[in-house]
Amino acid sequence: MVHKTRLISAAESSATDPGAGNIASAPAQLRWSIERRLAFIEERLFWVGEVNRADLMRRFGVSLGQASADIARYLARAPEGVVYDKKAKRYIADAGFKPALAPPDAARFLSELRLVEAGLLPVEDTLLGATPPFAATLVPERRIDPFILRAVLGAMRKGSVLETLYQSMSRPQPTRRLIEPHALAYDGFRWHARAFDRETGEFRDFVLGRISRPKIGAPAQSKPHDDRDWFEIVALKIAPHPRLTPAQAKAIALDYGIGKASATIRVRRALMFYALRRLGLDLPPDTRPPQEQHIVLINRAEIGSLGARAIFT
Repeated sequence: MVHKTRLISAAESSATDPGAGNIASAPAQLRWSIERRLAFIEERLFWVGEVNRADLMRRFGVSLGQASADIARYLARAPEGVVYDKKAKRYIADAGFKPALAPPDAARFLSELRLVEAGLLPVEDTLLGATPPFAATLVPERRIDPFILRAVLGAMRKGSVLETLYQSMSRPQPTRRLIEPHALAYDGFRWHARAFDRETGEFRDFVLGRISRPKIGAPAQSKPHDDRDWFEIVALKIAPHPRLTPAQAKAIALDYGIGKASATIRVRRALMFYALRRLGLDLPPDTRPPQEQHIVLINRAEIGSLGARAIFT
């Protein structure tokens, strides 16, 4: 039998979940470990629909009393739509459940799945401590030497020149380059160092995987704010392809979060080329059939006048 719970005090929670403990003296700002367990309780209720003390004990290795106290502490936040099932000895989120700590975040949940798939996050370290069945399309792994990355970060932090060998697409052999990195950039496939290139006198993108033998040198001559393309934000306005059927256009609008007529994607001008290429907008809209090119760039003339190209080596 499932009973409604008023979820007001620790004492009330103790009556239905023994060993809840006293939370009256809890500090206003909770320790990070407690906050993490409270977030786990809420995420379990939202995504799985239930939680009990054993879940906390398995996930965090806490004692029975501590797990009870954590649940009581969460219930003291008075989340709506939580009931206690005495028979199952667990809390259930009913149809009216509303999180008390933070709004649900689908992007974070799915991002954890991607990290698990990439082998970067163990399943037991995810917020829920478990994952649903899932799979992802494979992409070639682009390994980054951690010592190269450390050197780039060191040059950024110190405001220094980075002397390196760099393998460009236009030269058969690696060449010595003096660059002044100030940021990292990701184009959806590769990581770059955004840096002032002393050879060309321009800010350019240097693929981290092509850098070797880095050595931090003298103070940089450029300043990050000199990289205007990095700080200028460009608005890409997209809409469903006009030659799609109404039903197809509606489906694409839902896919891309397009409202009444268009949606706006804001991107740094320095990354505009990559964004257009990844969205398939770097070519004229009639290059491919609308069933393959789902969206169009409706401010193409404006974007074209900005020079939608990447400066990379």
